[in-house]
Amino acid sequence: MAESGSTLYDVAIIGSGPAGYTAAIRGGQYGLKVALIEADPSLGGTCLHVGCIPTKAMLFNAEIWDHLKHAADYGIAGIGTPQLDWAAVLKRKSAIVTKHTKGLEFLMKKNKVTVVRGYGRLTGAAVDGVHTVDVEGADGTQQLKAKNILLASGSEARMLFGMQPDERVLTNIEILSIPEPPKSLVVIGAGAVGVEFASIFRSFGTEVTIVEYLPRVVPVEDEDISKELTRQFKKRGIDVNTGCAVQSIEKTEAGVKVRWTTANGQTREKEAEKVLVAVGRGPRTANVGIEKTKIEVERGFLKVSETQETAEPGIYAIGDIVAGLPQLAHVGAMSGIVAMAKIAGRKFRPVRRDRIPGCTYTDPQIGSAGLTEAQAKEKGYEVKIGKFPFAGNSKATIVDSHDGFVKIVADAKYGELLGVHIIGPQATELIAEAIAVMELEGTVDELMFTIHAHPTLSEAMLDAYAAVEGMAINA
Repeated sequence: MAESGSTLYDVAIIGSGPAGYTAAIRGGQYGLKVALIEADPSLGGTCLHVGCIPTKAMLFNAEIWDHLKHAADYGIAGIGTPQLDWAAVLKRKSAIVTKHTKGLEFLMKKNKVTVVRGYGRLTGAAVDGVHTVDVEGADGTQQLKAKNILLASGSEARMLFGMQPDERVLTNIEILSIPEPPKSLVVIGAGAVGVEFASIFRSFGTEVTIVEYLPRVVPVEDEDISKELTRQFKKRGIDVNTGCAVQSIEKTEAGVKVRWTTANGQTREKEAEKVLVAVGRGPRTANVGIEKTKIEVERGFLKVSETQETAEPGIYAIGDIVAGLPQLAHVGAMSGIVAMAKIAGRKFRPVRRDRIPGCTYTDPQIGSAGLTEAQAKEKGYEVKIGKFPFAGNSKATIVDSHDGFVKIVADAKYGELLGVHIIGPQATELIAEAIAVMELEGTVDELMFTIHAHPTLSEAMLDAYAAVEGMAINA
């Protein structure tokens, strides 16, 4: 293990996912002496290896595959019937992960971050301003000294009924390396993970059934978004079941049988080759030494201040383990930037819950920010709604993706944007404009006179702003 007990670091970071590695890089840029502790062989955490990156790589493959089904419509002739080479899909996914893993290793060296291999645990409060981390590695346990600690241990998929993942009962990890697309798949849970995998495998010809406990799919989104995704999924032949409680998952000779109760009390069951359990992620905080500190815990998540500091002075928590923040890679990264700025004595802005873009990379894509219409009304705002369909956008027609819409939730009194909700082509990219506008407290009056290039998908934003006042040009 590189540099251990004799070195005093400014910051020791436990975990190298997006929260941890981003904080490490920023600490190096600030000139701090940083140690990044990681138990796995590679840096990058869940997001890079079995989460965001490989999933989105496969979604891109699925998008290309869907276009190829209609190649003749685009003037591409003579290719015959496309044949799916699943091994090549997995190879490309793995190559992308490897490329960015090597990129992280380079960035650690560039920013003079010491990578320490092993499992890090807290040992308690600081002694004379110095914290100690026990690092259990291949050569036994060593101690690392630091003035501050960032805990970024991440999360893991929750499982139902005490089951363990195998070749038929899958989590996000196992499903990314199955040898071929299953003929049938039951997806339990319709959050981002569940609907993204449902979208991927439906594109590749799998018969997909979704079972969701809550009344609608992607339940954190605006209700209109949920309705539209349900409509689009059913149009694609996905069997969507909401308001359903799973009663059992049973192995059968041919696969897996899932039994659930519907909202009206009926019992349904479905047998499929495989089942994906996507019912959320739990924080990895059970075996990191929390009990030896003053850190306050809420259902396994850690409470922090606006600087990301816990109740134990000098120990910060960032990423998926933080109470009250969504488990998103970009949120983890920014929380790490905030914590490191505080430690370095630099200027920072706390993470704001209402300024976080939510992105779901299904077909169609979803991008959202701020308050839903229901949330805005609950908070007492008088709201005005603008809604513009992509069917009226020329570029959406050009790229053959004209379903969906942009929905604006605005404050009726001042015209300030309270929320923006997009479902349609490149929604995950378009939402960045909304975040920038909301950060600058832009109003509908200003945005209606903000020129957007033609023809672009972003023009749908301009029409949606104008729709708040009933004056969309293309609707």
